[in-house]
Amino acid sequence: MKDQIIDQSIQLFESKGFSETSIQDIADALGATKGTFYYYFPSKEQLLMDIHSTYIDELLRKQREILESVGKDCKTKLFEMIGLTIKQIEPNGRRAKIFFREMMNLKEENQAVIKRKRKEFRLNLQKMIEQGMDNGEFRKDLRADMVTFAILGMCNWSYNWFKPNGPVSDQELVELYVDTLLKGISSNQ
Repeated sequence: MKDQIIDQSIQLFESKGFSETSIQDIADALGATKGTFYYYFPSKEQLLMDIHSTYIDELLRKQREILESVGKDCKTKLFEMIGLTIKQIEPNGRRAKIFFREMMNLKEENQAVIKRKRKEFRLNLQKMIEQGMDNGEFRKDLRADMVTFAILGMCNWSYNWFKPNGPVSDQELVELYVDTLLKGISSNQ
């Protein structure tokens, strides 16, 4: 039932927004009572925190696997990290939208926890880019922090428009992003 509450809440939060969705709306959508909701979550805000924590914890776990993989160069790790974010759209697109759109509805102390984890994800990516710069895979004349923000902005915004079942597959989008990052869009190469 907990998973059903989360799944139904994500759908409602996506369509109505967190603030406009009541606990009664969630219970009604499930054909359950508010008591059922409160059995699993003490508040709607705690439900939102659970959605955020589960999402970022899974991304961090998968990112660590990529970073700790042996025998892969930084370009390969970059490809896999971009793939990690884009390939989450089909199975977790709604959760991602809530993650990026509704953080402002978390209590200050919960926001601090999620911000710390987001920062960890960003800094892990930045360190890998710096490593690629140090070993000559990436240009050294760029700022690793700005490149990191550019990559995250590009990937994170994809949740708003990319349709995995559309004319471009998630794999094709990953390849396009990596190719654009590594080669640019200039025809004078």
